[in-house]
Amino acid sequence: MGIMGTIEKINIIYSFMAVKGVGVVQTNKFLSFIASFNNFNDVENSLSNFLTEQQQLGFIENKEKNKIEIIKCKYHIDFLTLTDELYPDNLRKFLKLNTPPVLSYIGNLDLLKKKKVAFSGSRKVSEKGIRITTDCVEQLLQKDITIVSGYAKGVDFEAHKTALEKGGNTIIILPEGINSFSIKKELEDVWNWDNVLVISEYKPTDIWKVGRAMQRNNTIIALSDAVIVIEAGETGGSLDAGEKTIQLGKYLFVPEYKEIPDSAIGNNVLLRKGALPIRRNRETHKSNLVKMTELLNKTQYQLF
Repeated sequence: MGIMGTIEKINIIYSFMAVKGVGVVQTNKFLSFIASFNNFNDVENSLSNFLTEQQQLGFIENKEKNKIEIIKCKYHIDFLTLTDELYPDNLRKFLKLNTPPVLSYIGNLDLLKKKKVAFSGSRKVSEKGIRITTDCVEQLLQKDITIVSGYAKGVDFEAHKTALEKGGNTIIILPEGINSFSIKKELEDVWNWDNVLVISEYKPTDIWKVGRAMQRNNTIIALSDAVIVIEAGETGGSLDAGEKTIQLGKYLFVPEYKEIPDSAIGNNVLLRKGALPIRRNRETHKSNLVKMTELLNKTQYQLF
C-alpha cells in the first residue's frame, strides 16, 4: 500500500471492517482499490466510493480507537494483507471473495510453503481417537508434512502436541484475536518457534465466539491440502468442518470405526457424503495412509 506504514495500513483495514454494515467482501474490494495509495489522505478521500456519510464517521471513530489496541500481544506480531505478495494463494483460491482481508501471525511464515494436513475432531475425543491422531501425525511428519489445527482441547491439542514432541512443524489457526494467544503449559517444554506458525484472521482484540470458531474452520480447510476429521459428533464444529471440506473440493479423510464411540457418531455421516475412509493396516496395525500420500503427491499447488 504505497509508503504507508504497516501498522497504519492494518489500522485502516480493521477500522473499515468494524464499520456497521460492512463485511469481508466489501472490505476486500476496498483493500484492492486502495492498494497503491501512498498516504491516509488518499484513503480518506476514497471512502465515499464505499461508505455512506454515517459510515465514514464510524470509520474515523474506529481508526482513533483501534490505534492503540492493535498490538498488545506479548509476542512479536506481523501482518499479511490480501494484497501482499506473501499472502497464501490457497486462501484466495478456495475462499474467493470471503478470503480474510488481513492475517496476523507469530512464528515461522515459511511453514506455509510446505504441504499441510489439517486435523479436526471432538474436544471429548475417545482414547482410540487419540491413538489414531497420534499415529496419523507421526506418519505424516515422516513425510515432512506440516500439521494444521485449531488449538482446542481434544484432537486439536493432541495433533499439535505430537507434532512438537516429534520435532515436526505445526500451524495453529485461532478462532479469536491473536492478543489472546499464549503457549499452553503442557507444550512449553517442546515449544520451538522455528517449528510453529500461529495465525488469526480476526482483529487482535477480538474475543472467542462460536461464529468465529466456525468461520475459522474455512481458513483451516482452505490453507491445507487435506483434512482428517478424527471424530465428528452428530452436530457441531467437526461435522461442519468435514462438510465444508467436501464443499470446497478438498480431500477429506475420516477413520472408519467398527465400534463407534459417542464422540464419533458423525463419522459415518461424512463417509456417506464422500469422505475417504482411514482403516487400520492389518500387518502394521497402524492407520493406512497410502491413499492420502498418493493424493498429496499428485496435488499441484503454488502458494506464492
